[in-house]
Amino acid sequence: MRDKTGIYVHIPFCVQKCRYCDFLSFPSEREGVSRYVDSLLREIRSFRQPEVMAQDIRSFYLPEESAGCMDGSHKIEVDSVFIGGGTPSILPVEHLERIFGALSERFRLSEDAEITVECNPGTAGKEAFQAYRSIGINRISFGFQSAVDAELKKLGRIHTATEAEEAFWLARQAGFDNINIDLMSAIPGQTLDSYRMTLGTALALNPQHISAYSLIIEDGTPFYAEYGEKPPVDEDTDREMYAMTKDLLAQGGYRRYEISNYAKEGFSCRHNLKYWSGCDYIGFGLGASSKIGNIRYKNETDIHTYTDKVQKGENITYIEEVLQPEDEMAEFFILGLRKTEGVSRSEFATRFSEDAMDRYGDLLLQCEQEGLLTFSADRIAFTDRGLDVSNYVLCRFL
Repeated sequence: MRDKTGIYVHIPFCVQKCRYCDFLSFPSEREGVSRYVDSLLREIRSFRQPEVMAQDIRSFYLPEESAGCMDGSHKIEVDSVFIGGGTPSILPVEHLERIFGALSERFRLSEDAEITVECNPGTAGKEAFQAYRSIGINRISFGFQSAVDAELKKLGRIHTATEAEEAFWLARQAGFDNINIDLMSAIPGQTLDSYRMTLGTALALNPQHISAYSLIIEDGTPFYAEYGEKPPVDEDTDREMYAMTKDLLAQGGYRRYEISNYAKEGFSCRHNLKYWSGCDYIGFGLGASSKIGNIRYKNETDIHTYTDKVQKGENITYIEEVLQPEDEMAEFFILGLRKTEGVSRSEFATRFSEDAMDRYGDLLLQCEQEGLLTFSADRIAFTDRGLDVSNYVLCRFL
């Protein structure tokens, strides 16, 4: 494994599914939650570093009773943990305590590890935030989406704008000094003025990190049934919202470090940077993905199959893709160019024993001539115009 590893833990439960959501999630019920957490703990405790070169999926696991035999020198070091969903904050705190206990048994957490839990503002209060701090969680990611109640209702969110602000301040009072807020533009019925109010509300809260996404209508969601292929906000308004996001967040002291992510100095999301930098990560839970070396793995996506197999000690992880060198090179650019700092030619050469210009020179120079990429001594990055049409550029690496 390259450098330190990140861990993602999937909690698929939520109070109700939002109308735009195509994530692997569904409403919870108590017995199902307990059985799932028990299975999740067993999966974590039975994990060992896979023998990537052998491509033998059986090497992912060892008998659970062997878990305590690994001393610190043999544990994989982890410097980021992200508990996502679904809505992890609907879990009773004791379940989260058990999850972190299992992670600590199997892995060595860095002293400065970034440990994030996603939180729906309608599901956590003062006691929960205090408990999160006590078990080592040091970063909260709130799904605010909008500061307009009518827009939240349209999205199917379970909280109001006031409840979202209250949850933010309760987290602050509990000692959280690293908080992210998710915001959404191009919501049905949203206007430039209402989106400006949402941005203003977020800036007034002064979180360390803001993720700002434009709504995408995904197939299979209630929004797709309602809107189909036609976006609910016209393209010109969507572009104006995009420009407004960049301008107002920059004025508020947020550095744009990735296409949709903005942070105060020193607060870029370490976990997500692993994805964009091609680092290794391990996923636990229903449908969770892992990338170790040049292999992508994925867990079972049916919850009954997942829990049954884990409880029986059967394998729930399969090889999804074995990346060839050409695939890894393309991903280096497709993921790395999402970062505003771009990619490093020297890192490319070290990783692949090849010069990036020998591999992609014609494409890179053409994009530079079109004003989409810029070159410095070692780095290749998007221009502002390139970021605006990033998908067009990135598809050309495929």
